[in-house]
Amino acid sequence: MSTGYLWIKAFHVIFVITWMAALFYLPRLFIYHSGATDQISTERFKIMERKLYVIIMRPSMILATAFGLWALALAWDAFASSGWLWIKLLAVVGLLGYHHYCARMLKAFAADTSLHSERFYRIFNEVPAIALIIIVIMVVVKPF
Repeated sequence: MSTGYLWIKAFHVIFVITWMAALFYLPRLFIYHSGATDQISTERFKIMERKLYVIIMRPSMILATAFGLWALALAWDAFASSGWLWIKLLAVVGLLGYHHYCARMLKAFAADTSLHSERFYRIFNEVPAIALIIIVIMVVVKPF
């Protein structure tokens, strides 16, 4: 692989890490927000959620996806027939959907409504961890 490809891959990994950190933290904020009982806490969670999404989560998702697609385009011939790649891509598409559903929940909380119970948010919070496990195993072990 060329040095340019390795730089693209490095930036992809950097932005995946920041995106995953936000995907782990935003639903955790939703758990706390759904359990908040006073106005000060509710307003604080709204600010924290919005800033996390706008400053870290959305830009990281865009850059992780862009660098990932770039790296994929450069290495397509080498990996296109690999089963692990398709499973990884399916998990990434799932994370993109998860990301956009988080944005929908963010808007609901901003409007002082909660789409779900605190229990739902606790279960929902585990989804990115499962996707991360699948993705890392596919990329590192390449079982298919």
